[in-house]
Amino acid sequence: MPTLMMSHKFIDEHAARLDAIAKANATTFNLVRLATNIEYLPEDVASTIDIAYLSRDIRFGSVSHSGHYAPVPEACPHFFDPVEKSKGFKWLQIPSAGIDRPIYSELLERGIRISTGAGTHAEPIAQTAIGAILMLSRGFMSWQPAQRAHQWDALRDERAPKDLRGQTLVIVGVGSIGGYTAPIAKALGLKVIGVRRSPKRADDAVDEIVPPSELDRLLPTCDWLMLCCPLTDETRGLMNARRFALMKKGTHLLNVARGPVVVEKDLIAALESGHLGGAYLDVFDVEPLAPESPLWDMPNVICTPHNSSASDGNDRRAGEIFLTNLDRYLKGTPLVNEVRL
Repeated sequence: MPTLMMSHKFIDEHAARLDAIAKANATTFNLVRLATNIEYLPEDVASTIDIAYLSRDIRFGSVSHSGHYAPVPEACPHFFDPVEKSKGFKWLQIPSAGIDRPIYSELLERGIRISTGAGTHAEPIAQTAIGAILMLSRGFMSWQPAQRAHQWDALRDERAPKDLRGQTLVIVGVGSIGGYTAPIAKALGLKVIGVRRSPKRADDAVDEIVPPSELDRLLPTCDWLMLCCPLTDETRGLMNARRFALMKKGTHLLNVARGPVVVEKDLIAALESGHLGGAYLDVFDVEPLAPESPLWDMPNVICTPHNSSASDGNDRRAGEIFLTNLDRYLKGTPLVNEVRL
């Protein structure tokens, strides 16, 4: 009888589905309810956990004294306490796509299986990124301050926005987020080139896929550079002063990946010099972004608080991945989004 650790809310909302999965696999579940506040399980219970689902209500149930969400696992130490202590622990499902936290590497090295929520946030992030492209390209960065100043400031002649049609968007990391972004961008008339190790598939809505080794060749040709790659040793500091210099004047950067993929001081310099035309930044080297950062006040920069994925459908999508995987786990079939070392 597997022992599953989940939040009160998730168990209550999905009791019938959990029961159906158990019956379909001729088993029963010992369900351990975890509070969203910092309340540790008794040692004799914590040591029995086999499977755990880190739902968003647990992940974001606790905030630091500053009012900002703390990183995993500091935000929910009561969740990771049994995960780390239970000698029989076997499988962890997380709601996010990223696995760059040290705790996940430690668990994988112990032989614990981890599956992610990759794809859960892809559509809302893609929509946010497209919204940023439209804001940065269609005059909103001028119209909004003019509205606040009660000024009738029409953009005409040399101030008129450039046509998006015919411009080039390079997407670094054509996974679920890039995959959702590409067809929308193409519908706007953009040429879309993806950067990815694996070759182009029939369902890739891009004009071309090139390997990461070709990035330097692409940079001088793009008008928009979107980063949605994972943070790895290879991608840390990927965009730096040298690569910004390769880009043509006026290019825009979109970062919905991880802050350290960009050398932030080099980005600031490229924006301040006018070499880059603007940026949409959802992630930063240090979060929260310091109040004194010049990025806040740049007229050609949109900053969002690592929140581009915000959507009321995220919990439903993440929960569905877990429930699908729970059935697969019991049947011994491959898990969706399982992490491989």
